[in-house]
Amino acid sequence: MTTEHMVRPTSITQRLSVQETDPQAYLPMYALEKYIHAGSLGEALLSLVKTRASQLNGCAWCLDMHAQEARAADVDQRKLDVLAGWHEAAGLFSEREQAALRLTEQVTQISQGGVSDAVWDGASDVFSPREMVELLMAISAINVWNRLAVATRQDLPQRPASAS
Repeated sequence: MTTEHMVRPTSITQRLSVQETDPQAYLPMYALEKYIHAGSLGEALLSLVKTRASQLNGCAWCLDMHAQEARAADVDQRKLDVLAGWHEAAGLFSEREQAALRLTEQVTQISQGGVSDAVWDGASDVFSPREMVELLMAISAINVWNRLAVATRQDLPQRPASAS
């Protein structure tokens, strides 16, 4: 890898607003999100999956959004605090959460050896075939959102300053 691929700009400005340029571009993604959230996985698990993929992809916009969603879904703050190193704190996570996080990591980093049989089988042991489809669609969707936001350097949403 050359240095130009590793160096991040010191001043990050948004390159393009997909929404402003073509609001129709996001419609298929919104339909996919509707499908995912209508499924049986639950908002807590979905927020963990989306946050973990966003950590791996370095997507600040999605991290900001999905950490908020996780808190709204009553995900324990400690889980969010250690999510990047969840392997070291696996006892905090249920069997389903661990299986979903393993699958999320391998699908997100698919070019690094694909999805192993052990990870697939572990997820299939705790998720029904229908839930596996929902989980794969959720992982795929967040990876698309991450790539759009990182490629365009999407600005973080404005929020009121929090009291410290």
